[in-house]
Amino acid sequence: MTYKKVYLKPSKEESLKRFHPWVFSGALQSVEGEPEEGEIVDVYTSKKEFIACGHFQIGSIAVRALSFQQREIDHEFWKHKLEVAYELRRSLGLAGNPENNTYRLVHGEGDNLPGLIIDVYDHTAVMQAHSVGMHVCRMEIANALSEVMGDVIQNIYYKSETTLPFKAELGQENGFIKGGSSDNIAMEYGLKFHVDWLKGQKTGFFVDQRENRYLLERFAKGRNVLNMFCYTGGFSFYAMRGGARLVHSVDSSAKAIDLTNMNVELNFPGDTRHKAYAEDAFKYLDRMGDQYDLIILDPPAFAKHRDALRNALRGYTKLNAKAFEKIKPGGILFTFSCSQVVDKINFRNAVFTAAAQSGRSVRILHQLTQPGDHPVNIYHPEGEYLKGLVLYVE
Repeated sequence: MTYKKVYLKPSKEESLKRFHPWVFSGALQSVEGEPEEGEIVDVYTSKKEFIACGHFQIGSIAVRALSFQQREIDHEFWKHKLEVAYELRRSLGLAGNPENNTYRLVHGEGDNLPGLIIDVYDHTAVMQAHSVGMHVCRMEIANALSEVMGDVIQNIYYKSETTLPFKAELGQENGFIKGGSSDNIAMEYGLKFHVDWLKGQKTGFFVDQRENRYLLERFAKGRNVLNMFCYTGGFSFYAMRGGARLVHSVDSSAKAIDLTNMNVELNFPGDTRHKAYAEDAFKYLDRMGDQYDLIILDPPAFAKHRDALRNALRGYTKLNAKAFEKIKPGGILFTFSCSQVVDKINFRNAVFTAAAQSGRSVRILHQLTQPGDHPVNIYHPEGEYLKGLVLYVE
């Protein structure tokens, strides 16, 4: 099959030679024909040498590369990419583990499939397109997924209403494109939880914090735990299993608090150690006193784009300063940023500033990141978005 061609300006192929998967609109010299958004195009250098093929799109990123070899993007292509992704998750001990049926199968650029996310919750895969190209190919991907995973995946839920470029005006509605099970209980390290893939954030659960939750369990014994921005309570029920004396979960969303309570009840029915509050984070931190010696700060992304970076860093400093002010001596703080534009150094500086303001002695015990099923493509360092620190506060 022959695809329409786009040509780069002189010397604009350097990043593609280093296998970076994005072609920015400013690098384009000319576009042959009139490819529609989401169409597959071949990318050529100014010397008319093939260099990549990928999804064409309107916006600052003009092409997301799918392959650096000239080939047809067909069923075999999708099947091979998904087989490679599945094998990686098996090698990590995630896929096929009865104690853990929750993992990310496809992590966009990290799995050389830019614009595509697939999370697995037991027998349901939740598929999310972040580009028009992946939206256009959704049924081909779903068919390849069924072939690769067999009976493991009985339902595929497509959840891209809020992630597709709104200017594309696709009118996409979320819904099942295979199966239709309402069984939404999944398992992570032997703990059960309800997944709200219908209305929840992301694909319904924050799979990326699995290893960090597991680490937290080891710190929880005998401690009074505060889980801020708890969403569906992941850190809370790990803390309870770790032997926490009490666990308080806080989120501004009443719906998130309902899910947290359901998840705690699923794992620890009738356990009186847990209480949940639907309240603004900063208001709660202001009034909470000094009862906690283990605090988790896992806020939503404070910055979605570079223009918001300065305000985001101020937000992280303010948030962490409150925790340093209130946490008991000998306390442990788990603090995170999931903002892609906030790099590790920026984040650490924001937390450092907060620590300095508090005047307390603070030591770094662990530096955290995203788990292996959220791999970072070595040629696409922007994929490293989750940063965390475990701090000991004297």
